[in-house]
Amino acid sequence: MRSRLAARSARLVLAAAAVTALAATTTACGPEENGAAATATSSTTESTDTAGSSTTDGSDSSTNDSGSGSGNSKSSGSSGSSGTAAGTDDAKKDGYGQSCGTNDLDFTVTSKSQAGGYYLVTAKAKSGITCYLDENTPSVSFGSGADGVASPVGQGGEDPIKLTGSTAAYAGISPKTTNTDFGKEFENVIIAVSEEDPNPAELKLPDTATVDKPITTGWAANPANSVPVIV
Repeated sequence: MRSRLAARSARLVLAAAAVTALAATTTACGPEENGAAATATSSTTESTDTAGSSTTDGSDSSTNDSGSGSGNSKSSGSSGSSGTAAGTDDAKKDGYGQSCGTNDLDFTVTSKSQAGGYYLVTAKAKSGITCYLDENTPSVSFGSGADGVASPVGQGGEDPIKLTGSTAAYAGISPKTTNTDFGKEFENVIIAVSEEDPNPAELKLPDTATVDKPITTGWAANPANSVPVIV
């Protein structure tokens, strides 16, 4: 009987020892495994936070850039449109900032007997053109020589004359101012609104002119003020 009890006690002792050893092992492994799990969880959370933060920053930056670009574009477009509108309005103003060029005008030449004989030049703007004769005196010459250039005299020379439609400007040219028989004969006269004008007009005279020291008046709105006389 004692032998059985001793054997049973021995088994109980061994069983208790095994349970204690197992518990010790579980306790030893538990904290490490729990720590690893906690570390993994923390890493995942941090990664998620970082990704979220990056996405948010990128979205804000994109939104700001887009807004800034849109604003600049609208401002630029508005300015360009305004400039175009202003240019269009200016272009509609009759004669706005436009000086007459020789090729903007139609000329006629008639012969007059007054003051020993002279030629009256009439200038009108071509159809659809409105301009100003800013130069008070035309550039006039007979031929290409220096002796054929007409000198300006005091008549005419009014303030800039606006030419449009039927409005006309007048200038008088005397081809000969000397009392000699000397002179060169010409059938045409060259006229331009200024000496620098690149497109002078060569006009047919109503008769052959004897030219010697010619003179010309300035432009006038009244033909009566265009009689060339040496003052």
